[in-house]
Amino acid sequence: MFERVFTRIANKVAYAAGLPLTFLGCCLIVLAWAVSGPVFGFSDTWQLVINTGTTIITFLMVFLIQNTQNRDGVAIQAKLDELIRVGKAQNHFIGIEHLTETEVEDIRRKCEEAAKKHDAKAKA
Repeated sequence: MFERVFTRIANKVAYAAGLPLTFLGCCLIVLAWAVSGPVFGFSDTWQLVINTGTTIITFLMVFLIQNTQNRDGVAIQAKLDELIRVGKAQNHFIGIEHLTETEVEDIRRKCEEAAKKHDAKAKA
């Protein structure tokens, strides 16, 4: 359950992070922070606000984006394995990048097992 919820959140956050509107919003936040500098006398607290905010966001985004890339990579590999294994790929492989890491790994493992069985039959 947790893995499915995390996967859904990671997909949505990674998608939103790549939107031009998100970039514009971040630029506006930095601009507002910079403009507020004279109001707060460019104090240490003023600097700490942007440093802390960007550090926390960067820290969390690294893990969310890495999770998304890991699942995409495993899903692509499973799809390629399926294309290699059979002449006609099965449609249930379409969209597996939206599954959890565990579910994609199960599909990849089944592909490997099917390939080994096929090789054993071919050698016999």
